[in-house]
Parts: sequence; C-alpha cells; structure tokens
Amino acid sequence: MRSIRLRILVTCVVLAIIGVGGWQLLPSGDDGEKPIKVGTTDIVSSLDPAGAYDAGSWALFNNIYQSLLTFKPSSTVPSGDAAQHCGFDGKDLLTYTCTVRDGITFSNGDKMTGADVAFSIKRVVHIKNGQGPWSLLTTMKSVESSGQNVTFHLKTPDATFPSKLATGAGAIVDMKQYPADKIRTGNTAVGSGPYLLKAYRPGVSATLVPNPTYKGALDTTGSPVDVAYFKTPDGLDKAWQDKKVDVTHRQMPPAVVAKVDASSSTMHVTEVASAEIRNMVFNVRKSSPMGSTAVRQAVATVIDRNKITADVYDSTVEPLYSLVPQGITAHSTAFFDTYPKPDPAKAKSLLRNAGIQTPVSFSLAYSPSGSAAQEAAEIRRQLEATGLFKVKVISKEWTAFQKGYAAGDFDAYTIGWLPDYPDPDDFVAPLVGTDNTFHNDFSSPHVNELITATQKYSQRGQASDTFKQVQQTVANDVPLLPLWQKKDYVLSTENITGSQYLSDGTGIWRLWELGRI
Repeated sequence: MRSIRLRILVTCVVLAIIGVGGWQLLPSGDDGEKPIKVGTTDIVSSLDPAGAYDAGSWALFNNIYQSLLTFKPSSTVPSGDAAQHCGFDGKDLLTYTCTVRDGITFSNGDKMTGADVAFSIKRVVHIKNGQGPWSLLTTMKSVESSGQNVTFHLKTPDATFPSKLATGAGAIVDMKQYPADKIRTGNTAVGSGPYLLKAYRPGVSATLVPNPTYKGALDTTGSPVDVAYFKTPDGLDKAWQDKKVDVTHRQMPPAVVAKVDASSSTMHVTEVASAEIRNMVFNVRKSSPMGSTAVRQAVATVIDRNKITADVYDSTVEPLYSLVPQGITAHSTAFFDTYPKPDPAKAKSLLRNAGIQTPVSFSLAYSPSGSAAQEAAEIRRQLEATGLFKVKVISKEWTAFQKGYAAGDFDAYTIGWLPDYPDPDDFVAPLVGTDNTFHNDFSSPHVNELITATQKYSQRGQASDTFKQVQQTVANDVPLLPLWQKKDYVLSTENITGSQYLSDGTGIWRLWELGRI
C-alpha cells in the first residue's frame, strides 16, 4: 500500500532509517456530502483478514477494521488504536500484553472484547490460508484473553511483534460473525475501523461511509469515499481524463506519470519515496529447472534492470539490488556486488560448469496489472537474446496467479511487495524464511538462524550487520531476484485536500485524510 501544485517529495521517516446483521448501524449516506471518488488498479482478493495478504485487500482493511496498534504518518513505532496500551513484560521479549479500549463496537453493534482480539489472531494462524498472512505470526506460541486484556506468548524473542500486530494480520473481527476454521465469504464486513463498508462489488467498487461510533487512534473519520477498481492502468487513466475519479493511486500508466505537469492548476501531484519493491521469484523445487542454483545465478547474471526501469517504467521506478530497499535500515547492494553487470558469457560458463543443457526452458508467470505484461516481455527478450534460455510467459488473473505460485505451477514469477511494517525484517522473514509468503519452497537453516538473531534486538539498528549477512546469502543462492523499487504517485483534482497524506510509502491507505475544498 503516493500532488499539491508544487511537487512535494515526501521522504518518510521510515525510509530515513531504514456483516450479516450489521446494516442497521450504517449511515444512510443521504446527508448530502458528495463521496470522494478514488481510483486504483489494486485488487481485493478477500474481505476476510485471514484470507488476504496483498496490497489491495490491506488498503481496504486499513479503513474498515482496527488492529490493536497502528502506525501514525511517517512513524516507525506503532501506537495504540484498538488498544489503550501495549507492552512487553520484561526484557526477554517473550510476553506481550495489551488492554483493549472500552467502548469499541463493531458495525453490527457488538462490543469488542479481548476475546475478539485473541480469536482474530488465533484464526489467522489456525486457518493458515494459502493467500493469508499467517506467516507473519510464526513467532507466536499462544494468545489468551481475560476481559479487555490480551496476552501473547512468543516462541522466541521478537522485537518486531508489535509491528506485526499493527498490520492486516492483526485486524480484529467479531467472533460472532467470523467462523473460526474457514474464510468468511460474501460481500460484507463487520469491523470497527474509521469507515463502514456500505456496499461492495468485487473488482468494481467499494462504498465507504464514516463510522459514527469509531473509537481509536484518529480524531476524525473523514468524508464518504467511493473506491473504483480498474482492471488496467489505461482504464484508470481514462477515468481520470474523463473526470470520473477525484483521486488516483496505484497504478497510472508509467508513461502518463512521467509526463505529469506538476505545475498544473487543475491537479495536485504528490510524489512519495516508497519502500514498494518487485521481485522475480524462483520455484526452487527439484521438479523445476529453477531448482538448480546455477540456473538461478545465470538468470541473475543476465538481467539488465536499467533496461526494465527505463524502457518499461519510464524511470518511475529505480533498479534494486538487494532484498531490503534503499532508505530502509540495513540496505545493501549484495546483488550488484555479486552480479555487477549483465554478462551472458559468465552465465554460459555457470551453466556449462554445472552440466546444464541449453537453452533452459522455463515458465515465467505474472498477474496482468500495471506494466507487468511489458515487464515479462522484456525479461523474456533479455534472457532469450543470450541463446541460453527459452521462456514461456504465462498470464493469470490475480487469484489464479496466487493459487498457481502457491502450488508450484510456475518456474518463476514476478510479484510486488509492499511492506507491512517499517522494518528490514519485513523484507526478509516473510520473503526468504521457511514457509515464506511466496511459497517457492526455499528454506535455509542459516538464513532462518540469522532472521531469529535479528529479532532479538529491540534497538533495531543493532541488527544491521546480520541483515546484511542475510542479503548476501540470498544473493549467492538467488531464491529470488530483486528488480526495482517504486516511487509512489497520487494525483488528485484541485478541489481535493489531503491527497498528500493518503500514502506515505508504507502501504497504509489513509482515506480519512481526504476532503473537499
């Protein structure tokens, strides 16, 4: 989960350091306030927090659910939302307790208790949905509640656990409305966030109205918002040109963004330094050609990121050479150091020495959003130009794409990653730890040991050297290949206020900041 007539370059602190039955409470929407129309190409895969771990779903979750904690704009330390207060018990970082605010109610009128919180976290782990965020909670051993108090017991010390609770993985649901052992279906949601989901049409629109009973970190809940979901950047651009949306965010066509006139009197343009990255992930199962380290290294030796960023994205993204992006603590250039320039001769030598016959045939999958199709075509062009590879490009819509890579159906695939919380851990543990969210079967005891070591430091800067060891190990083994780091752009019409606060590059979608002049 990013303009004011003068372009505002927002450099976030995060980048510097590093329901059924619920309708009776919904406002009628007839109060005369015109909804702000926000357009995006993001995809919502589920309205259930246990069944979604993607930018589009979590952007919506930010607004309709609460977590115990949240991140205020440009902050790297979570603070209370549904929780009155939270903290570790002692210095061993093994027990974490929170007290839920009194007086919070869900959209159906049910009171939120500590039991709802414990239930919500437990079900994410218990359901263990293939597209869910359970992998963020692997350090948790158990959770229990008593009244408004919730206690988490951890398997190993984890200084990042509070940050994980502030994400969509920690979204709190009504235990009376959400089944404990399966994903809730349908097009309604029962939450307690600053907005209520009045109507939802999958892949088309979400109608949000301010929650009159909201009680949490925010002082105000904003204006009504209609979110429109577009299948392509060109579709979003046409809606913008036709004045059918007031705000656009993620993703306008790169060529359009590159030519935006920041001095225009008819729009505001906000450019935000973002921690969003994109990787080419390799299926390292033995059944795949990418099960060979030499093949993965050969691909890493050939790929020219500069051609991708310039030719496909019109320089609206920047080349990335490691797991942890620029501006985040512990960023390194491990892939540049190991593969400093495109070198087909070296790639040929790597394959020959490993006894690999060429051309190596493999499948490359993507989900058709943004410029993913052009990106896949450029990657195929680069690889096949060497004579060492034969690439079959596969396009799958988002849900089928997720299920496909989780099942190991593709040899390689390109996928973006938007941080869940502002810490280098979120670019490491979920991506290259055992049972990672990319489901590519990569598992390294050494990497796991290093990840566990980093989580022991409450002063996160002290973990930098260990994070750099992880990055170098990944560059050597290449379970994935970092491609680029994104800049984030928000366009809004001249009569919209607060668009510069909609996104700070961390994935949180602050729709409540939007208003009309």
